[in-house]
Amino acid sequence: MDWHTWHRAYDAPDSYLSRRLALVRERIADALDDAPDGPLRAVSVCAGQGRDLIGVLAGHPRRDDVRARLVELDERNVAHARRAAAEAGLDRVEVVAGDASATDAYAGMAPADLVLLCGVLGNLTDADVRRTLDHCTRLCRPGGVLVWTRTRHHDTGVCGWLEERGFVPLWVSGPEVPYGVGAHRYAGRGGPWPAGRRMFTFVGYDALHGRQGPPPHPSPVSPVPPRSGR
Repeated sequence: MDWHTWHRAYDAPDSYLSRRLALVRERIADALDDAPDGPLRAVSVCAGQGRDLIGVLAGHPRRDDVRARLVELDERNVAHARRAAAEAGLDRVEVVAGDASATDAYAGMAPADLVLLCGVLGNLTDADVRRTLDHCTRLCRPGGVLVWTRTRHHDTGVCGWLEERGFVPLWVSGPEVPYGVGAHRYAGRGGPWPAGRRMFTFVGYDALHGRQGPPPHPSPVSPVPPRSGR
């Protein structure tokens, strides 16, 4: 899979990815709106071109409060994200070229107030999804927000796995959309961030499911209503 070319679908306003991105940006904006006063930390795992976080921070009132680290393996996507951050004047956004599965990539940033797992979970086995969510109990600070995506998340239990780990649902996409987007607040106790570990192996949905392009539409799920005002 060419993950740089894959991002071109975001340029089509009515594409699957563009519609999903709009929901993710709403969840990020909600999290920033509700965050406590003062400095904030955000991390993005397998950040791609950073269109979600950078796209929100560029025009958000809390932009100067946020120190962010985006971790992405594809050098072309890294270059794109760095240009976007520079053009938006986001000098506190760091885009790192590296293995997003390595815990060392987030040293000094964990626990974060906002954690993005967007475009990640659908490319992992269920066992690695659960392992990654285990790490999120330390990557996300108590009271922080995890924003995630995964097609067919209702079939693979992501919401249940999150709740088992102390995450409380704030918003989960429902039957009106054909893709899984969610925001959960961490209500657990957290712990020290481990060094030298690997959270997952990025398999790729094409290898997992034997197809190219965006995954097919899932069946409906029950929504958690969004907070009023959005």
